[in-house]
Amino acid sequence: MRSHVHLTTQDLTKGYEAGPVVDGISLTVSAGQRLGIIGENGRGKTTLLRLLAEDLPPDQGTVTRHGSLSLVQQEMPFHEGETVGDLLSEALRESREALSEMDCAAEPFDEQRYTDALAHAENIEAWDAERRADIALKALDADHDRATPLARLSVGQRYRVRLACLLAERADVLLLDEPTNHLDAGALAFLTERLQQHHGVVVLVSHDRTLLDEVCTQLLDLDPAPDGQVHLHGGGYRAFKEAKRAERQRWEQRFAQEEAEHDELAEKVERAQSRLKDGWRPPKGTGRHQRTTRAANKMRNVARRLEELGDQRVGAPPPPLRFTPPELEASGDLLHATPLEVPGRLRLTEPISLSAGEKLLVTGPNGAGKSTLLGVLAGRVTPARGTVHHAGRVALLAQESAFENEDATAVQLCSRVEDIGLLRGKDLVRPVGRLSTGQRRRLELAILLSGSPHVLLLDEPTNHLSIALVDELTEALDQTRAAVAVATHDRQMRTDFGSWRSVTLDSPSRSHENSVASK
Repeated sequence: MRSHVHLTTQDLTKGYEAGPVVDGISLTVSAGQRLGIIGENGRGKTTLLRLLAEDLPPDQGTVTRHGSLSLVQQEMPFHEGETVGDLLSEALRESREALSEMDCAAEPFDEQRYTDALAHAENIEAWDAERRADIALKALDADHDRATPLARLSVGQRYRVRLACLLAERADVLLLDEPTNHLDAGALAFLTERLQQHHGVVVLVSHDRTLLDEVCTQLLDLDPAPDGQVHLHGGGYRAFKEAKRAERQRWEQRFAQEEAEHDELAEKVERAQSRLKDGWRPPKGTGRHQRTTRAANKMRNVARRLEELGDQRVGAPPPPLRFTPPELEASGDLLHATPLEVPGRLRLTEPISLSAGEKLLVTGPNGAGKSTLLGVLAGRVTPARGTVHHAGRVALLAQESAFENEDATAVQLCSRVEDIGLLRGKDLVRPVGRLSTGQRRRLELAILLSGSPHVLLLDEPTNHLSIALVDELTEALDQTRAAVAVATHDRQMRTDFGSWRSVTLDSPSRSHENSVASK
């Protein structure tokens, strides 16, 4: 039914004051294809999605879309007084209108109008829309009372309501920006299944390596390539990562070889020019005119090869951002918490202790109190029962945060941000309010680490970060001498931290038992 659906771009370009972010992208995504967009923070992934949704005008190029569209953004704006029911009504509006149109065409009966209305209702599966919405809301832990104002929900709760509504719409073209943020294991499984079964077009930006492997049929890499173009890759994220590593190695080798050849040819030209200028003569027995002609021809041949090489030389591979966390020195017992309770938000029945170098993985479904636990351990939330003792500096990377002064630059807020390898170039002096969501998250991480904490508490640290940085962060957390506690739904990170001690939380409303287990 959706074979006509496709999304096509031609020479799509968009730039800002620092230069082009999306530069001459041409591609076609057809029904049944699921495209993942990957690249470093600031490469234009979100900008490209907004261009595809025609939510942002391009500087040049075109976007052609056949089929209805839904865009799931990283941050969900809402209006004052807007409720869960308002979002749901908007999501179901087309289905309800399609059924209403059938009723209108039936009495009095208009055969052509009824046939058209029936075809449209069948295409969007209008009769099933209410049930789809109920299933999605429950699966994403977003089944709130319809009268609940969105302002009363957390960022994650609002996001899950919006995502459920958009999935219920069953649009032909789905555009999703970091859709796994705020989702627990059950919700991730539901989203993965829905995307795998989607018969139209899916384009998604994600740092979730497991989602990219399980869902995407192709990956669009926005990071620099030797030819300066963006490239499509098949085979999933693991295959892409190995191909990218090999490509980088070939690029560096070719650049080094061409640099060496260029220097050698330039030296030959310089020597030849010097000899002609100094009146150099070849050995006797050769005619003077012939000697001069041969020397000049040789120099011209070398100069021509030098010019050809200059036209064909590959550019220098840009040095990648390398996350270089500072050495965090810590020793002894650093944190101890007795059994804790925050009414309606957290119930922990066993103590938690962390010494230097110890690692703790906090798991559990949404609503179990993971963020609350980290907030209590950091001293930001006061428990109704229990105490927390610190014997060193404690730093918390919250799941969502904001900068008080968005006009300040990154380097003003953290002088070590470049040394830590999280931002560079013009991004260092750009106002925080003009950085991408991922770049702001990088800055938050830099500020956190520059304080040399003894205890690191990280709440969903992979949110908004590029895949490369997630890999580097995972390695750094595993090796640091600081004590670390991480709450994450990222499936690959949880696998990577499988040897860590863990605490699994249940929702206080569902269970009075919390367990601390050694793995």
